[in-house]
Amino acid sequence: MKAIATADRLAGHGNAEDGVARANGHIEGSGLRLAERRVRGRASAINPAGRFEALSRVDVDDGWHSLEDLPPFKTEVQVERARTIITRNDSPDIGFDRSINPYRGCEHGCVYCFARPTHAYAGMSAGVDFESRLFVKPDAAQLLERELSRPGYKVRPLAIGTNTDPYQPIERQWLVMRSILEVLERYNHPVGIVTKSALVVRDADILGRMAEKGLAKVALSVTTLDRRLARTMEPRASTPTRRLEAIGALNAAGVPASVMVAPVIPGLNDHEIERILDAAAAMGAVQAGYVLLRLPLEVAPVFKEWLLRHYPERYRHVMNLVRSMRGGKDYDARWKTRMRGTGPYAWQIGRRVEMTCKRLKLNTRARQLRTDLFVRPAARGEQLALL
Repeated sequence: MKAIATADRLAGHGNAEDGVARANGHIEGSGLRLAERRVRGRASAINPAGRFEALSRVDVDDGWHSLEDLPPFKTEVQVERARTIITRNDSPDIGFDRSINPYRGCEHGCVYCFARPTHAYAGMSAGVDFESRLFVKPDAAQLLERELSRPGYKVRPLAIGTNTDPYQPIERQWLVMRSILEVLERYNHPVGIVTKSALVVRDADILGRMAEKGLAKVALSVTTLDRRLARTMEPRASTPTRRLEAIGALNAAGVPASVMVAPVIPGLNDHEIERILDAAAAMGAVQAGYVLLRLPLEVAPVFKEWLLRHYPERYRHVMNLVRSMRGGKDYDARWKTRMRGTGPYAWQIGRRVEMTCKRLKLNTRARQLRTDLFVRPAARGEQLALL
Protein backbone atom coordinates (compact mmCIF):
# COMPACT_ATOMS: atom_id res chain seq x y z
CA MET A 1 0.00 0.00 0.00
CA LYS A 2 1.07 3.60 -0.47
CA ALA A 3 -0.36 6.99 0.30
CA ILE A 4 -0.69 9.85 -2.14
CA ALA A 5 -0.23 13.22 -0.48
CA THR A 6 -1.47 16.40 -2.08
CA ALA A 7 -1.58 20.03 -0.95
CA ASP A 8 -5.03 20.34 -2.53
CA ARG A 9 -7.46 19.44 0.24
CA LEU A 10 -10.33 17.36 -1.04
CA ALA A 11 -12.67 19.08 1.39
CA GLY A 12 -11.01 22.48 1.43
CA HIS A 13 -12.12 25.86 0.20
CA GLY A 14 -11.66 24.98 -3.47
CA ASN A 15 -14.13 23.37 -5.84
CA ALA A 16 -15.59 20.36 -4.05
CA GLU A 17 -16.50 18.63 -7.31
CA ASP A 18 -12.87 18.83 -8.38
CA GLY A 19 -11.96 17.26 -5.04
CA VAL A 20 -14.34 14.38 -5.64
CA ALA A 21 -12.98 13.91 -9.14
CA ARG A 22 -9.41 13.84 -7.82
CA ALA A 23 -10.35 11.28 -5.18
CA ASN A 24 -12.05 9.06 -7.74
CA GLY A 25 -9.18 9.51 -10.14
CA HIS A 26 -6.60 8.35 -7.61
CA ILE A 27 -8.61 5.26 -6.78
CA GLU A 28 -9.77 4.29 -10.24
CA GLY A 29 -6.41 5.13 -11.76
CA SER A 30 -4.90 2.26 -9.78
CA GLY A 31 -7.25 -0.16 -11.49
CA LEU A 32 -9.23 -0.77 -8.32
CA ARG A 33 -11.69 1.24 -6.26
CA LEU A 34 -9.62 0.35 -3.22
CA ALA A 35 -11.52 2.35 -0.61
CA GLU A 36 -14.90 1.09 -1.78
CA ARG A 37 -13.75 -2.52 -1.69
CA ARG A 38 -12.20 -2.20 1.76
CA VAL A 39 -15.15 -0.50 3.44
CA ARG A 40 -18.00 -2.41 1.85
CA GLY A 41 -21.19 -1.80 3.80
CA ARG A 42 -20.29 1.79 4.69
CA ALA A 43 -21.80 4.89 3.08
CA SER A 44 -18.63 6.84 2.40
CA ALA A 45 -15.90 5.36 0.21
CA ILE A 46 -13.49 8.25 0.69
CA ASN A 47 -11.64 9.57 3.71
CA PRO A 48 -10.75 13.18 2.87
CA ALA A 49 -8.60 15.08 5.35
CA GLY A 50 -10.31 17.40 7.77
CA ARG A 51 -10.13 21.15 7.35
CA PHE A 52 -7.41 21.46 10.00
CA GLU A 53 -5.03 19.04 8.26
CA ALA A 54 -2.22 20.26 5.98
CA LEU A 55 -2.17 17.17 3.74
CA SER A 56 -4.72 14.81 2.27
CA ARG A 57 -3.86 11.13 1.73
CA VAL A 58 -5.61 8.63 -0.49
CA ASP A 59 -4.83 4.90 -0.30
CA VAL A 60 -4.38 3.12 -3.63
CA ASP A 61 -3.50 -0.40 -4.72
CA ASP A 62 0.18 -0.43 -5.68
CA GLY A 63 -0.27 -3.29 -8.15
CA TRP A 64 1.11 -6.02 -5.92
CA HIS A 65 -2.36 -7.44 -5.26
CA SER A 66 -1.87 -7.14 -1.52
CA LEU A 67 -5.43 -6.10 -0.73
CA GLU A 68 -6.25 -9.58 0.54
CA ASP A 69 -3.38 -9.35 3.04
CA LEU A 70 -4.97 -6.42 4.87
CA PRO A 71 -6.89 -7.18 8.09
CA PRO A 72 -10.70 -7.07 7.91
CA PHE A 73 -12.09 -3.56 8.18
CA LYS A 74 -13.73 -3.10 11.57
CA THR A 75 -15.26 -0.37 13.68
CA GLU A 76 -12.87 1.00 16.31
CA VAL A 77 -14.20 2.37 19.59
CA GLN A 78 -12.14 4.59 21.89
CA VAL A 79 -13.07 5.63 25.41
CA GLU A 80 -13.33 9.38 25.89
CA ARG A 81 -12.99 10.72 29.42
CA ALA A 82 -14.98 13.91 29.14
CA ARG A 83 -14.95 16.58 31.84
CA THR A 84 -18.52 17.71 31.18
CA ILE A 85 -21.45 16.10 29.40
CA ILE A 86 -24.00 18.87 28.81
CA THR A 87 -23.28 20.93 25.70
CA ARG A 88 -24.91 24.34 25.47
CA ASN A 89 -25.77 26.46 22.43
CA ASP A 90 -27.39 29.81 21.76
CA SER A 91 -28.43 29.21 18.13
CA PRO A 92 -31.54 31.30 17.42
CA ASP A 93 -33.07 28.74 15.05
CA ILE A 94 -32.88 25.70 17.37
CA GLY A 95 -35.56 24.98 19.95
CA PHE A 96 -33.23 23.84 22.73
CA ASP A 97 -30.25 25.33 24.51
CA ARG A 98 -28.60 22.17 25.86
CA SER A 99 -27.88 18.68 24.61
CA ILE A 100 -25.96 15.49 25.38
CA ASN A 101 -23.84 13.44 22.98
CA PRO A 102 -23.04 10.02 24.50
CA TYR A 103 -20.92 9.17 21.44
CA ARG A 104 -18.76 10.95 18.89
CA GLY A 105 -18.90 9.64 15.35
CA CYS A 106 -21.78 7.45 14.27
CA GLU A 107 -21.78 3.91 12.92
CA HIS A 108 -25.10 4.47 11.17
CA GLY A 109 -22.96 6.15 8.53
CA CYS A 110 -25.65 8.40 7.06
CA VAL A 111 -23.84 9.92 4.09
CA TYR A 112 -25.56 13.29 4.45
CA CYS A 113 -24.95 13.68 8.22
CA PHE A 114 -24.22 17.32 9.05
CA ALA A 115 -22.24 16.20 12.13
CA ARG A 116 -19.47 14.63 10.03
CA PRO A 117 -17.21 17.74 10.20
CA THR A 118 -16.99 17.44 14.01
CA HIS A 119 -14.52 14.57 13.56
CA ALA A 120 -12.00 17.12 12.30
CA TYR A 121 -11.56 18.30 15.90
CA ALA A 122 -10.12 14.87 16.71
CA GLY A 123 -7.75 15.02 13.72
CA MET A 124 -9.89 12.52 11.81
CA SER A 125 -11.83 12.49 8.56
CA ALA A 126 -15.48 13.26 8.00
CA GLY A 127 -15.58 10.29 5.60
CA VAL A 128 -14.91 6.70 6.57
CA ASP A 129 -13.36 7.73 9.92
CA PHE A 130 -16.63 9.29 11.08
CA GLU A 131 -18.42 5.98 10.53
CA SER A 132 -15.77 3.63 11.86
CA ARG A 133 -13.57 5.42 14.43
CA LEU A 134 -15.95 6.16 17.27
CA PHE A 135 -15.67 7.62 20.76
CA VAL A 136 -17.78 6.53 23.73
CA LYS A 137 -18.31 8.42 26.99
CA PRO A 138 -18.92 5.66 29.55
CA ASP A 139 -18.99 8.12 32.48
CA ALA A 140 -21.79 10.18 30.93
CA ALA A 141 -24.39 9.30 33.59
CA GLN A 142 -22.08 10.18 36.48
CA LEU A 143 -21.08 13.45 34.82
CA LEU A 144 -24.73 14.29 34.20
CA GLU A 145 -25.71 13.70 37.82
CA ARG A 146 -22.83 15.90 38.97
CA GLU A 147 -23.82 18.73 36.62
CA LEU A 148 -27.49 18.54 37.63
CA SER A 149 -26.48 18.83 41.29
CA ARG A 150 -24.81 22.22 40.86
CA PRO A 151 -26.64 24.88 42.88
CA GLY A 152 -26.95 27.24 39.91
CA TYR A 153 -28.40 24.66 37.53
CA LYS A 154 -31.65 25.79 35.89
CA VAL A 155 -33.74 23.02 34.39
CA ARG A 156 -34.78 23.07 30.75
CA PRO A 157 -35.42 20.13 28.39
CA LEU A 158 -32.32 18.22 27.31
CA ALA A 159 -32.01 17.23 23.64
CA ILE A 160 -30.27 13.96 22.79
CA GLY A 161 -29.57 12.78 19.26
CA THR A 162 -29.17 16.21 17.73
CA ASN A 163 -25.57 15.52 16.66
CA THR A 164 -24.80 11.80 16.57
CA ASP A 165 -27.32 9.05 17.23
CA PRO A 166 -27.50 7.89 20.89
CA TYR A 167 -28.94 4.55 19.76
CA GLN A 168 -26.30 3.64 17.17
CA PRO A 169 -25.23 -0.06 17.16
CA ILE A 170 -22.51 0.23 19.84
CA GLU A 171 -25.16 1.34 22.37
CA ARG A 172 -26.18 -2.33 22.62
CA GLN A 173 -22.84 -3.04 24.26
CA TRP A 174 -22.11 0.18 26.16
CA LEU A 175 -25.62 1.06 27.44
CA VAL A 176 -24.60 4.70 27.91
CA MET A 177 -27.95 6.08 26.76
CA ARG A 178 -29.92 3.87 29.13
CA SER A 179 -27.76 4.96 32.07
CA ILE A 180 -28.41 8.60 31.13
CA LEU A 181 -32.16 8.00 31.07
CA GLU A 182 -31.98 6.36 34.50
CA VAL A 183 -30.45 9.56 35.90
CA LEU A 184 -32.99 11.79 34.16
CA GLU A 185 -35.88 9.69 35.47
CA ARG A 186 -34.48 9.69 39.01
CA TYR A 187 -34.56 13.48 39.15
CA ASN A 188 -37.59 14.13 36.92
CA HIS A 189 -35.60 15.94 34.25
CA PRO A 190 -37.33 16.46 30.84
CA VAL A 191 -35.74 15.02 27.69
CA GLY A 192 -36.40 14.97 23.95
CA ILE A 193 -34.76 12.32 21.77
CA VAL A 194 -34.16 12.10 18.02
CA THR A 195 -32.99 8.80 16.52
CA LYS A 196 -32.94 6.61 13.42
CA SER A 197 -32.80 3.41 15.45
CA ALA A 198 -35.51 1.01 16.58
CA LEU A 199 -33.23 0.28 19.56
CA VAL A 200 -34.98 3.16 21.32
CA VAL A 201 -37.88 0.76 22.00
CA ARG A 202 -35.59 -1.10 24.40
CA ASP A 203 -35.94 1.85 26.78
CA ALA A 204 -39.71 2.16 26.44
CA ASP A 205 -40.07 1.20 30.11
CA ILE A 206 -38.14 4.23 31.36
CA LEU A 207 -39.48 6.55 28.67
CA GLY A 208 -43.04 5.40 29.37
CA ARG A 209 -42.78 6.26 33.06
CA MET A 210 -41.25 9.63 32.25
CA ALA A 211 -43.83 10.39 29.56
CA GLU A 212 -46.61 9.70 32.05
CA LYS A 213 -45.28 12.72 33.97
CA GLY A 214 -44.84 14.79 30.82
CA LEU A 215 -41.05 14.43 30.86
CA ALA A 216 -40.18 12.61 27.62
CA LYS A 217 -40.86 12.55 23.91
CA VAL A 218 -39.15 10.87 20.94
CA ALA A 219 -38.85 11.66 17.25
CA LEU A 220 -37.93 8.99 14.69
CA SER A 221 -36.14 10.29 11.61
CA VAL A 222 -37.46 8.59 8.47
CA THR A 223 -35.66 9.67 5.31
CA THR A 224 -37.13 7.26 2.78
CA LEU A 225 -39.42 4.24 2.49
CA ASP A 226 -37.22 2.83 -0.28
CA ARG A 227 -35.22 0.09 1.40
CA ARG A 228 -32.58 0.04 -1.34
CA LEU A 229 -31.98 3.77 -1.06
CA ALA A 230 -31.86 3.55 2.74
CA ARG A 231 -29.35 0.71 2.59
CA THR A 232 -26.86 2.75 0.55
CA MET A 233 -27.55 6.13 2.16
CA GLU A 234 -27.90 5.05 5.81
CA PRO A 235 -26.26 1.60 5.75
CA ARG A 236 -26.27 0.75 9.45
CA ALA A 237 -29.41 2.53 10.61
CA SER A 238 -32.63 0.62 11.23
CA THR A 239 -34.68 -0.07 8.12
CA PRO A 240 -37.51 2.39 7.39
CA THR A 241 -40.09 -0.25 8.32
CA ARG A 242 -38.52 -0.83 11.73
CA ARG A 243 -38.42 2.90 12.42
CA LEU A 244 -42.12 3.20 11.65
CA GLU A 245 -42.81 0.20 13.87
CA ALA A 246 -40.82 1.91 16.63
CA ILE A 247 -43.16 4.91 16.40
CA GLY A 248 -46.08 2.56 16.96
CA ALA A 249 -44.40 0.71 19.82
CA LEU A 250 -43.48 3.92 21.63
CA ASN A 251 -46.96 5.37 21.29
CA ALA A 252 -48.38 2.10 22.59
CA ALA A 253 -46.11 2.47 25.64
CA GLY A 254 -47.46 5.98 26.23
CA VAL A 255 -44.43 7.80 24.81
CA PRO A 256 -45.33 10.64 22.42
CA ALA A 257 -43.52 9.66 19.22
CA SER A 258 -43.30 11.90 16.19
CA VAL A 259 -41.65 11.70 12.77
CA MET A 260 -38.93 13.82 11.18
CA VAL A 261 -38.64 13.70 7.39
CA ALA A 262 -34.97 14.51 7.51
CA PRO A 263 -33.20 15.34 5.43
CA VAL A 264 -35.30 16.12 2.39
CA ILE A 265 -32.98 15.66 -0.59
CA PRO A 266 -34.40 17.28 -3.75
CA GLY A 267 -34.49 14.98 -6.73
CA LEU A 268 -33.82 11.92 -4.58
CA ASN A 269 -36.37 11.46 -1.80
CA ASP A 270 -38.54 14.59 -1.90
CA HIS A 271 -41.24 12.73 -3.85
CA GLU A 272 -41.77 10.55 -0.75
CA ILE A 273 -42.74 13.31 1.69
CA GLU A 274 -46.47 12.57 1.65
CA ARG A 275 -45.97 8.79 1.80
CA ILE A 276 -43.65 9.04 4.80
CA LEU A 277 -46.05 11.29 6.69
CA ASP A 278 -49.01 9.01 5.82
CA ALA A 279 -47.12 5.94 7.07
CA ALA A 280 -46.03 7.65 10.30
CA ALA A 281 -49.53 8.92 11.02
CA ALA A 282 -50.86 5.39 10.54
CA MET A 283 -48.46 4.26 13.29
CA GLY A 284 -49.77 6.86 15.70
CA ALA A 285 -47.43 9.81 15.19
CA VAL A 286 -49.08 13.05 16.26
CA GLN A 287 -46.35 15.49 15.29
CA ALA A 288 -44.07 15.86 12.28
CA GLY A 289 -41.30 18.05 10.97
CA TYR A 290 -38.70 18.20 8.22
CA VAL A 291 -35.18 19.49 7.57
CA LEU A 292 -33.69 20.25 4.16
CA LEU A 293 -30.40 18.60 3.17
CA ARG A 294 -27.40 20.42 4.67
CA LEU A 295 -23.90 20.14 3.17
CA PRO A 296 -21.55 22.09 5.44
CA LEU A 297 -17.76 21.89 5.15
CA GLU A 298 -16.50 18.30 4.62
CA VAL A 299 -20.02 16.88 4.14
CA ALA A 300 -20.24 18.23 0.57
CA PRO A 301 -17.45 16.11 -1.01
CA VAL A 302 -18.51 12.99 0.91
CA PHE A 303 -22.13 13.34 -0.24
CA LYS A 304 -21.17 14.20 -3.82
CA GLU A 305 -18.85 11.20 -4.14
CA TRP A 306 -21.63 8.94 -2.86
CA LEU A 307 -24.14 10.48 -5.28
CA LEU A 308 -21.78 10.03 -8.24
CA ARG A 309 -21.14 6.44 -7.25
CA HIS A 310 -24.74 5.33 -6.71
CA TYR A 311 -26.87 7.74 -8.77
CA PRO A 312 -24.62 9.29 -11.44
CA GLU A 313 -27.57 9.98 -13.72
CA ARG A 314 -29.18 12.16 -11.04
CA TYR A 315 -26.05 13.99 -9.91
CA ARG A 316 -26.48 17.22 -11.87
CA HIS A 317 -30.23 17.40 -11.24
CA VAL A 318 -29.90 16.90 -7.48
CA MET A 319 -27.04 19.38 -7.06
CA ASN A 320 -28.73 22.00 -9.25
CA LEU A 321 -31.85 21.78 -7.08
CA VAL A 322 -29.77 21.98 -3.91
CA ARG A 323 -28.02 25.12 -5.16
CA SER A 324 -31.32 26.67 -6.21
CA MET A 325 -32.32 26.57 -2.54
CA ARG A 326 -28.94 27.73 -1.21
CA GLY A 327 -28.36 30.94 -3.15
CA GLY A 328 -26.36 29.18 -5.87
CA LYS A 329 -24.03 27.47 -3.39
CA ASP A 330 -23.83 23.95 -1.95
CA TYR A 331 -24.76 25.32 1.47
CA ASP A 332 -25.93 28.51 3.13
CA ALA A 333 -25.28 28.53 6.88
CA ARG A 334 -27.34 31.60 7.74
CA TRP A 335 -29.62 31.36 10.76
CA LYS A 336 -33.30 30.70 10.04
CA THR A 337 -32.64 29.56 6.44
CA ARG A 338 -30.13 26.71 6.90
CA MET A 339 -32.85 24.22 7.90
CA ARG A 340 -35.40 25.24 5.26
CA GLY A 341 -33.57 26.85 2.34
CA THR A 342 -34.85 29.67 0.14
CA GLY A 343 -36.43 30.01 -3.29
CA PRO A 344 -39.47 28.50 -5.04
CA TYR A 345 -38.48 24.85 -4.66
CA ALA A 346 -37.82 25.21 -0.93
CA TRP A 347 -41.15 27.03 -0.54
CA GLN A 348 -42.93 24.21 -2.38
CA ILE A 349 -41.43 21.57 -0.06
CA GLY A 350 -42.52 23.53 2.99
CA ARG A 351 -46.08 23.89 1.73
CA ARG A 352 -46.30 20.18 0.87
CA VAL A 353 -45.31 19.25 4.42
CA GLU A 354 -47.70 21.83 5.86
CA MET A 355 -50.68 20.69 3.76
CA THR A 356 -50.07 17.00 4.42
CA CYS A 357 -49.78 17.56 8.16
CA LYS A 358 -53.03 19.51 8.08
CA ARG A 359 -54.78 16.69 6.20
CA LEU A 360 -53.48 14.09 8.65
CA LYS A 361 -54.21 16.32 11.67
CA LEU A 362 -50.56 16.31 12.72
CA ASN A 363 -49.10 19.15 14.82
CA THR A 364 -52.54 20.17 16.05
CA ARG A 365 -51.20 20.86 19.53
CA ALA A 366 -47.76 21.39 20.96
CA ARG A 367 -46.41 18.89 23.50
CA GLN A 368 -44.40 20.90 25.98
CA LEU A 369 -42.25 18.99 28.43
CA ARG A 370 -42.66 19.81 32.12
CA THR A 371 -39.85 21.38 34.11
CA ASP A 372 -41.61 21.92 37.43
CA LEU A 373 -41.07 18.36 38.68
CA PHE A 374 -37.26 18.49 38.68
CA VAL A 375 -35.54 17.58 41.95
CA ARG A 376 -31.92 18.66 42.14
CA PRO A 377 -29.53 15.87 43.15
CA ALA A 378 -27.63 16.41 46.38
CA ALA A 379 -24.11 17.59 45.61
CA ARG A 380 -21.19 15.60 46.96
CA GLY A 381 -20.72 16.45 50.64
CA GLU A 382 -24.02 18.38 50.77
CA GLN A 383 -26.16 17.69 53.85
CA LEU A 384 -29.59 16.36 52.97
CA ALA A 385 -32.54 18.52 53.95
CA LEU A 386 -34.46 17.44 57.06
CA LEU A 387 -38.01 16.21 56.54
